[in-house]
Amino acid sequence: MAIDINDLAKEITKTVSQYTDEVVEKVEMSADELSQKGVKLLKERSPKKTGEYARGWSRVKTKGGYIIKNKKYQLTHLLEKGHAKVGGGRVPAKVHITPVEEQLIKEFVEAVEKAVKG
Repeated sequence: MAIDINDLAKEITKTVSQYTDEVVEKVEMSADELSQKGVKLLKERSPKKTGEYARGWSRVKTKGGYIIKNKKYQLTHLLEKGHAKVGGGRVPAKVHITPVEEQLIKEFVEAVEKAVKG
């Protein structure tokens, strides 16, 4: 297909716009899928004394993507990092958020690289 030199800028802009739209769509799909996966993994890997904390994981869509949160947000830091006991001593950390976060970041970076490369 021959393109008139006067239309070259329009064609380049159109092609770049289509490519950008495809990349954005793929990145948004990856964010959606990985946030769902993150909630599932956190529910599986969270400490389960009564199970309420583990069941409390959910996600919220924001303008910039997704936030994974827990209804018992007060416990996330205490469980993940450990804490001091009232009578002295410490409760050991039950690390469960950091491994999921690192896994999701790695998978998201791979998904974005794949989307950009086409």
